[in-house]
Amino acid sequence: MLDLILENVNTMARKHHILTLFLLIAIVNVHAASRFDYWRSDSLKVTLLLQEANRMDANTNWMLHFARKLCGLPYVAQTLEKNTEEKLVINLRQMDCTTYAETVTALTLCIRQGLPTFKNYCHNLQQIRYINGEVSYPKRLHYFTLWVEENKKKGLIECIEEPKVVFSSVQTVNANYMSTHPSRYPMLRNNPEWIPQIKAMEDAITGRHYSYIPKEKLKNTQTLRQVIHNGDIVVILTSKLGLDTSHLGIAVWHKNGLHLLNASSIHHRVVEEQKTFYQYMREHPSNIGIRVVRVK
Repeated sequence: MLDLILENVNTMARKHHILTLFLLIAIVNVHAASRFDYWRSDSLKVTLLLQEANRMDANTNWMLHFARKLCGLPYVAQTLEKNTEEKLVINLRQMDCTTYAETVTALTLCIRQGLPTFKNYCHNLQQIRYINGEVSYPKRLHYFTLWVEENKKKGLIECIEEPKVVFSSVQTVNANYMSTHPSRYPMLRNNPEWIPQIKAMEDAITGRHYSYIPKEKLKNTQTLRQVIHNGDIVVILTSKLGLDTSHLGIAVWHKNGLHLLNASSIHHRVVEEQKTFYQYMREHPSNIGIRVVRVK
């Protein structure tokens, strides 16, 4: 009788242990899921894009391929700002210029790494978007100058800065826009205690010098064609106070010159611009020139 009682007690203990384990796993999964923000259609689209690309010629220009695959998507600003707490936002339904470039880069890295999965896409996006891959608002790479520096350290990109005959001008960064205009950033407006950390981020890049191509040298020349490759990230520099950059896109050469694939607030969608990039830059007086970034 005693043996039967002990056996029942042990069985109940094992069941309790298993139940506790399942509850702990559920809690961990819920916690992990709470750090991500995406729709099922986003994960499905990433998976389909990667599966298709994985069957293609390995010599494909992946940056250009994925950039064109996203054409037509609506332009929507501040898609990363909709949550009350920072999450890794995966959104292939609507984009701004930065999330467009990040999406194309993350997809490209998946193929080059030989890991064409949604899980690896999320990992790449997290590494690209945040300092040390840490998902928090103060660690997000809000200024593209810092985005370039951090991803260069991680070995994901390289900056093209030669020849000097083309990269003939020098930008001196002066970043302070976010810390002086916190009301324009919903998450920063609601969390003013983060402003000193944003200010520290701005101070870290302020005063740095970078060679760039002035916009008058963006004409259709053989030298420029050798310098800028299809699929390079084109980083547009601005003269607006407190900002380092104003826009970015993906380079693509046509017969008549360089063009830009970008999430356009003018066209309200992702487009391959019909006008040359030289024409585009001339129509925007505050755009002073470009830096060029190449995904490894």
